[in-house]
Amino acid sequence: MITKFALLALFGIGMAHVEGVVVVYLRKAIGLLDPETDNRQALEKVPRRLINIEMTREAATIVMLGTLAWLVGASWMERIMVFLWTFAFWDLFYYGSLYVLIRWPPRLTTTDVLFLIPRPWIAPVWFPIGVSSLTIILIALLYVLPFF
Repeated sequence: MITKFALLALFGIGMAHVEGVVVVYLRKAIGLLDPETDNRQALEKVPRRLINIEMTREAATIVMLGTLAWLVGASWMERIMVFLWTFAFWDLFYYGSLYVLIRWPPRLTTTDVLFLIPRPWIAPVWFPIGVSSLTIILIALLYVLPFF
């Protein structure tokens, strides 16, 4: 059990870096590499076509995580845990990857567009980092560790 969840965490971390790199390229392409850029205002400057394309990337990410959970999990409960666990590592390390690559976000209070589906979710970066960290801790305590 621990080996499986360690590998799932590694997958989430790898996926986070790939997504971080993509976001760096997107930010460069639309001129938003300044770490102090307000993402709420920046979103208004992004052409609708690019927003729609980005929404398909987000949907594909959820499909990938769901597919992984379906293939790895033996029961519905385990599939849910696999999805949440991998999602949490992906989300947490996405911000770590962005910080290493372009020093963004400059602060945990920096506002980010967390997700675009079905409409933009905007919050300070500390919120998804906190939720992801709590998810990892809870799943480790309630699901992964008792079986070891």
